[in-house]
Amino acid sequence: MAKSNIRVLVVDDSAVMRKLIRDLIEREPGFEVVGVCRNGQEGVERARQLRPDVVTMDVEMPVMDGLAAVRAIMAQDPVPVVMLSGLTAEGAEVTLRALNAGAVDFVRKPSGTVPIDIARVAEELTGKLRAAALSNVRALTAPPPPTPQPRLAAPRVPRAICDRVVAIGTSTGGPRALQAVVPRLPGDLPAAVLIVQHMPPRFTKSLADRLNSESALTVKEAEPGDEVRNGMALVAPGDYHMRVANGRRIELTQEPPLWGVRPAVDIMVASAADVFGARTLGVVMTGMGHDGRDGCGVVRRVGGRVIAEDESTCVIFGMPRAVQEAGYATAVVPLDRIAQAIVGEVPKL
Repeated sequence: MAKSNIRVLVVDDSAVMRKLIRDLIEREPGFEVVGVCRNGQEGVERARQLRPDVVTMDVEMPVMDGLAAVRAIMAQDPVPVVMLSGLTAEGAEVTLRALNAGAVDFVRKPSGTVPIDIARVAEELTGKLRAAALSNVRALTAPPPPTPQPRLAAPRVPRAICDRVVAIGTSTGGPRALQAVVPRLPGDLPAAVLIVQHMPPRFTKSLADRLNSESALTVKEAEPGDEVRNGMALVAPGDYHMRVANGRRIELTQEPPLWGVRPAVDIMVASAADVFGARTLGVVMTGMGHDGRDGCGVVRRVGGRVIAEDESTCVIFGMPRAVQEAGYATAVVPLDRIAQAIVGEVPKL
């Protein structure tokens, strides 16, 4: 029996962009565009009528914007949604809010008609649509993370270089997962936190700022030479690999992508284990592929510990599956208990 096509609904207020996105999708075998819509309200209605496998959703639209449309779709008839985002800081912030509301992933819109850029978008878009069609919608519709406690009014200035590190890696579904974990970590956690989320520039800065605004930890996008300190979480910037160098300072490089991504989880986690040894806790959450597996192998070889997210709460059970199947996970934990598990594991390192 022939495998059915992935049925896609395209939502965008630009007629030019609707045609371009439709052409890019239908050029790839295995896809079928079942409808196009001009705004979020039409998108919500057509998603309910057509029951597509995936929806592509523009961010900024009249009548109902992409964020409101994602919330409506996930509330009434959940369907995986991939956002189409511009490159502005404002677009990045709204996209992150849409991911937290239940969108699976996002793709940057092509800039003009440059063939190289359009080819990049086509490859990225169809890859993410395939992943979205296989995503765990139940995880996407789980209640959002609880509102964290208000931040302390006093400035939080980490003072001592730490001797323990928590190295977190995630991809598809990761912003929502990080939102459920990082704000629930205490500001006096006796370890530094390093984070790799597969995301392009601007988006990692918005992610770090958003997490910082809700966390007792200080969260910032990493810069070259940053000290790895207790009470601080550093997010790898988009398009840069992040390493812990000797002297426990951050090194950023633009070496070739690993597994097709930059930053790569494996590079960050392995470097943390090289410096901190047995006092390293690796944490791998939702995402496609196996980035993080090899780094966690290094963690285990030096005597550290590894937490992998349980399949039941993963949007995409790829990266945590790879860690578990390799035998590197010392604990398998659902998303809502990962922060608690980190707090419990750190003193044992």
